[in-house]
Amino acid sequence: MKFVIIAALVAVAFAAPDRPYNTYGSGSSEEAEILQHDFVLEDDGRYNLDVKTSNGISVSQHGSPDGPKGAVVKSGVFSYTAPDGTPVQVKFVANEHGFQPESDLLPVAPEFPHPIPQFVLDQIAKAAEEDRNRSPEDRYSYA
Repeated sequence: MKFVIIAALVAVAFAAPDRPYNTYGSGSSEEAEILQHDFVLEDDGRYNLDVKTSNGISVSQHGSPDGPKGAVVKSGVFSYTAPDGTPVQVKFVANEHGFQPESDLLPVAPEFPHPIPQFVLDQIAKAAEEDRNRSPEDRYSYA
């Protein structure tokens, strides 16, 4: 019986990780101190939040229950430094239309309707001309 207990303890010791698990998932072992944490909650549900950390993360936001059915509408800004050293700043509004971030670093979809290239317009015109010149029995049928 003693042998089984000792074998189980040895197995657990060998199975233990060499380092503690990183709960943040970033792979960084950097720890940051909170330099500022101001949170003010008013009786009517409005609030203001300001947070700054020693590693350059900053959050400033305010909100109020002015949305539909008392939902909280909030706006603010957060900033940090990306792993490649790029400073990141994101302004946002969150309301009945969803989370709406604004930043120079966010991708932007092309405007629509975007300009159609001339070769595409030429191909459309050619196909329309061919359809007009085709006899009725040669035309495509969708039946």
